[in-house]
Amino acid sequence: MKKLILIPALLLGTLASAKTYDFEFTPVIGYNYTEGNLDIKNHSMFGAEFQYNAVDFFLKPELSVLYSRADSENLTPEVSKNPMYRVALNGVYEYDSLGMITPLAKVGIGYEAMGEHYSGNEDSRFLDAGIGAKIPFTDSLALKLEAVYMMKCNDHRFDNNAAVLAGLNFAFGAKEEPKPVVAPAPVVKAPAPAPAPAKKVEVKAEKVNLHINFETDSAKIDNTSVPRVEKFSTFMKNAPEYKAEIIGHTDSTASDAHNDKLSNNRANSVRDLIIKNGVAADRVSAVGKGEKEPVANNKTKEGRAENRRIEAQLIETK
Repeated sequence: MKKLILIPALLLGTLASAKTYDFEFTPVIGYNYTEGNLDIKNHSMFGAEFQYNAVDFFLKPELSVLYSRADSENLTPEVSKNPMYRVALNGVYEYDSLGMITPLAKVGIGYEAMGEHYSGNEDSRFLDAGIGAKIPFTDSLALKLEAVYMMKCNDHRFDNNAAVLAGLNFAFGAKEEPKPVVAPAPVVKAPAPAPAPAKKVEVKAEKVNLHINFETDSAKIDNTSVPRVEKFSTFMKNAPEYKAEIIGHTDSTASDAHNDKLSNNRANSVRDLIIKNGVAADRVSAVGKGEKEPVANNKTKEGRAENRRIEAQLIETK
């Protein structure tokens, strides 16, 4: 039974645990396309975005600060470029990842201030909306691309700006997601007469989240998850007294029938790779449970990500 106690250390110590980050900081550069009646030429801009993720809401608050110096034919000879400042408070929604790319959308309200006022241009509030995506380089560093539309109420008229932005997204304030703690099931001793040999009793030992990712709506294991399956296969080869049941789970997106089929196919994909790595086929089984056993709220992106999981139920056979 000593190996039973060591299972969490042997398995969870080798598998990458998912992380969430409380904060994101993105220095950005970009280009602004103006509406003609602004009497302001298209111009480059730069700034920064700061996003806070530690809120239990589908929109994450973001503070955006942008600065530019724009040309205009109406500037006085003493002023070559007109400084423009924009500050906005947005709500950001991140969609489920498409492969490595995480699409996003945002909407918010801001304020624009100008150094020189001409052609009816005034300091004023504006509404903005945008779409974009994050493409990761590492767990905490990504390329962030955005297109943002801004509508400003300017001297009793509505003026429009469209900006394209690019920047490096730095995530920090990481917190490891808590690993499920499962107490070992009690050992049931089968009563037997003194002269008779003791019966073998199968004992469910431990259920472990393998943190396996798949391509979207597919049973194909993501390349980054293949080493995790290999590490689990190595554990199984070094612990022949255990069998494993691979259990697939999904979130509540799509129909029950679709999720049952998808979870079963994903569990079998992991089982097939474990067998291919040298574990005997009679030691590994697979089952799909669809969306029936959620561990988090399916109404949030983070909850759906936790519910899409592959678990290994280890069973002692000696």
